[in-house]
Amino acid sequence: MGKRDNRVAYINPIAAARARGPVQGSGPTIQDYLSRPRPTWEELKEQLEKKKKGSRALADFEDKMNERWRKELAKNREKMLGGSEKDKEEKKDKKEKKKKEKKKSSRHSSSSSSSSSSDSSSSSSSESDDEDEKKTVKKKRKRKKSSSRRASDSSEDESDAESKKRKRIKEEGDRDKDEKSRRGKRKAERSYKGSSSESSADSDDDEAVEAKKKKRSSEEKEKFTDKSKKKRKRKHKKHGRKKKKKTASQSDSDLD
Repeated sequence: MGKRDNRVAYINPIAAARARGPVQGSGPTIQDYLSRPRPTWEELKEQLEKKKKGSRALADFEDKMNERWRKELAKNREKMLGGSEKDKEEKKDKKEKKKKEKKKSSRHSSSSSSSSSSDSSSSSSSESDDEDEKKTVKKKRKRKKSSSRRASDSSEDESDAESKKRKRIKEEGDRDKDEKSRRGKRKAERSYKGSSSESSADSDDDEAVEAKKKKRSSEEKEKFTDKSKKKRKRKHKKHGRKKKKKTASQSDSDLD
């Protein structure tokens, strides 16, 4: 049986693409992108200036609003100025009316002076009586004011005297308190000194007792050490005697 031929023909892809020729693409090529229409520098400047200025609609709206505000301001100014002028005219009219009334009253008084000359004597007497009454009323008022002032002065003097008395009483009370506090401090200092002297004496007694205790403990320790030394010496002697006896018994056994 012969082997099956599984070999496949190899084709160079680059050579095959060249043999096919250029492919017709549907989209734009790189050359189309590079050769696109571009604006000049002047056109670009114009576009930037337009962006800075803003839209025309907004500019038109702002112009209209400015015109409306100007009209309203003009109206308000006219109203204010007209009102002030009217006020001035009214004041002038009032002044003129007052002057005319004064002139009329002066003329009327001059005409009536001749007719009232007969009544002047009676009116003068009545005026003198009125003046006397006014003088008496003034005197009474002055007397009332002087009496009220005197009463207020006397009440002020009394209040000052009472305040002085209260101050004196307070000062005396403060002095008594200060003296009491000083006495209490002195007593406390004396009692503190006595207690400190007693405490010092107690502390001396305690120190003496502690010294005695220390002496006793030191003496007891010395006695205990002496006893222990004696016991050790006795044990050492006994041990030496036992060794001597053992050596003697061993020598005797060797001789035998």
